[in-house]
Amino acid sequence: MYFKQIAVEGMGCLSYIIGCPGAGVACVVDPKREVKEYIDLARNNGMKITHIFETHIHADHVSGNMELRSRTGADIYLLEGTPATYKFKPVKDGDSFMMGSVKLDILRTPGHTPHGLSILVTDTLRSQEPWLVLTGDCMFVGDVGRPDLAGEELIDEQVENLYNSLYNRLGNLADSLEVFPAHGEGSLCGKGMSSKPSSTIGFEQHNNPLLNLSRKDFIESFKQSFPERPKSFTHIIETNIKGAPLLERCPMMMDMSPLQVKNHMEQGAVVLDTRDTAAFGGAHIPGSINIGLTKQTANWIGMVIDPNADLILLVDNEASYDDMCTQLHRIGYDNILGYLYGGIKNWQEEGYPLGQLWQLSAERLRQKLDKGSVTHFFDVRTQAERNDGYIAGAEHFALPLLLKQVPDIPRDEEIIVYCGVGYRGNIAASYLQSQGFKHVHSLAGGNKAWRNAGFPVERA
Repeated sequence: MYFKQIAVEGMGCLSYIIGCPGAGVACVVDPKREVKEYIDLARNNGMKITHIFETHIHADHVSGNMELRSRTGADIYLLEGTPATYKFKPVKDGDSFMMGSVKLDILRTPGHTPHGLSILVTDTLRSQEPWLVLTGDCMFVGDVGRPDLAGEELIDEQVENLYNSLYNRLGNLADSLEVFPAHGEGSLCGKGMSSKPSSTIGFEQHNNPLLNLSRKDFIESFKQSFPERPKSFTHIIETNIKGAPLLERCPMMMDMSPLQVKNHMEQGAVVLDTRDTAAFGGAHIPGSINIGLTKQTANWIGMVIDPNADLILLVDNEASYDDMCTQLHRIGYDNILGYLYGGIKNWQEEGYPLGQLWQLSAERLRQKLDKGSVTHFFDVRTQAERNDGYIAGAEHFALPLLLKQVPDIPRDEEIIVYCGVGYRGNIAASYLQSQGFKHVHSLAGGNKAWRNAGFPVERA
């Protein structure tokens, strides 16, 4: 049996290629949008991709099933009743597929979504017993799938479904069975996933706190809050229901002059500045949003920017442009008009307006606080981070909340924001500037710089 897990770092998306080199066939489970890696792996191992399985309709990333089908001719398989509007072959609980020496058995495991499935995988050359199970977004390593994405009106039903899938379907499988989920650390489809890419049924049953509860306590645990749902999730779900457009139909790369950028901005285009916090702070296009290129970029873009926005990128080089386009396509942000050729240097040489986002040093912030000259000071970190210590005088205003509900204060009053190391602080500050706030500052280096400077923190 050929088996390989493929990870998308930062987003925590896990997909799989499984096959039988002897028979020359393979399948892909939960493909990411760019599919060349699966095709190359299949070719290099003498296999043809004949089946594409989706464990459910994904909310956090656009599937590559359309792309992979167009390249290979493979059929797409989803659980019967899945509300996808493109052509697919429905499967039901108990269905089996033979791919040479590999056997795949379908288990219906709703809860994260109403039409979730898991796949038992058996290498019949070694044993007639299943070796591993692909659990989709039902059971994770150290966590379980969130049941709220199908809508508030279905939450009670989904929690019941999730309990039954975890405790009665997956929970009755052999302890030694290996668990391979559709997501890992970095995903927003759970709360506290482990960075380990796999586990076993037995280990999770003994060590996953959500798998050691009574039905009543399990249901009660889901009355607490869920991770923030990004703006992109609804758009991604709708895209995956319809089937994503092929990447070849998306706008081609375009190097844009400052005048073109200016004209598109006047028509509503959004400039996404991917440079680091210091570069953005020194000079940027007024109204642009600063989200630096990191492993977590896609998740933050999904929080801040409308999925249907026309985007213009400001990048350091063409390689950065390509990397950012890949991340954007993964979450369905396909309206990429191009990038500013020559970067901010060309913009400023045209004499167009420039914005600054002053980065306060920890020492300068301490001086301002000591003088009592700070009016609006926001800590945009999570509650857990704040509990570990915060700067005295900072009001807690977590970034996801700030993005939905800007502060109700005059636009001409000074605002200072800070986060852990400065990255989210710049997102918050640049967003506030785009909303018309004129005097916004960010703590350079965030809470880490404050502590390293030897300044005290308060605890709740």
